[in-house]
Amino acid sequence: MATTAPEAAPAQEPGRGFIAFNLLTCSLLWGSSYLFIKLMSGDVSALTIAASRGILGAVSLSLWSLWRGRNPLPRKAEILPWIFLGTTNGWLPNVLVAYALTQLASGPAAMIQAAGPLVVALIAHFAFSEERLSRRRLGGILLGMAGVALLIGPRLFEGGGTALSVLAMIGATLSYASANIYVRTVPSATGDPARLALGQQMLSGMIATTLTLAILGPAAFLPLGNHLPAMLMLGVVATAIPVTVFMRLIRAAGPTRAAMTGYLVPTVAVILGVVVLHEALELRQVLGGGIILAGVFLVTTAPRRVGTS
Repeated sequence: MATTAPEAAPAQEPGRGFIAFNLLTCSLLWGSSYLFIKLMSGDVSALTIAASRGILGAVSLSLWSLWRGRNPLPRKAEILPWIFLGTTNGWLPNVLVAYALTQLASGPAAMIQAAGPLVVALIAHFAFSEERLSRRRLGGILLGMAGVALLIGPRLFEGGGTALSVLAMIGATLSYASANIYVRTVPSATGDPARLALGQQMLSGMIATTLTLAILGPAAFLPLGNHLPAMLMLGVVATAIPVTVFMRLIRAAGPTRAAMTGYLVPTVAVILGVVVLHEALELRQVLGGGIILAGVFLVTTAPRRVGTS
């Protein structure tokens, strides 16, 4: 039986231009994060990057909140959403992915995470009447997954990994999916996209910093001195801004459409790698990118279905 969350529902169906602009903006900025991480040349640990990224994102959004004349500290009603999003869309999946990649090859890991949009769509189908899956939406999601598989190419069949590492990647995928669904249910009084993004980054940055200090010690932050421009771009341009855009996209267009960033981000990462880092572009990557775009087009242009319970 499908249900709705009236308080969080958008007033009207957003236009295709709004969806396309926000989807592409979010994907382009998030996709650039791979470039900035690569520019750090492996000198900075994954935990340190996660901690610094979260803190810089939180500081940026706090300053934005102050500029708007709003207190960046959470109100009582915002504490639970901030904790939930900071956990499910922040430090928890970051830790799970970091652990999984110590044993699991990047190709299979990326493919597991690419199942995220399908998971979101299936949950949203049962949770919200207007998010019910049509054949067009389901076809677009499956087509996008096929495009990601082609984009990954031979790395998809890399060996290695344990059952625990696979479970960690599945856990990360489910964690991201639950966060996407949860944003849609937050009441409008506490669902301002910029505030949700601020809370997520604030909690995620605090937890990740605590883990970094506990596991690696303060010296783990020293290498950042040689990579400040890349780190600043990662924290502000590739984190604070797209997280805010993504929250707005979920609130306005629903979790199924917003989740299609999961297909577009790797496509953007490949394009930036070719253009900026002069990596080789293979035919399968071009075909994979084209298939992904076709899948995203099918999902994002499909009208919402007003279902009955």
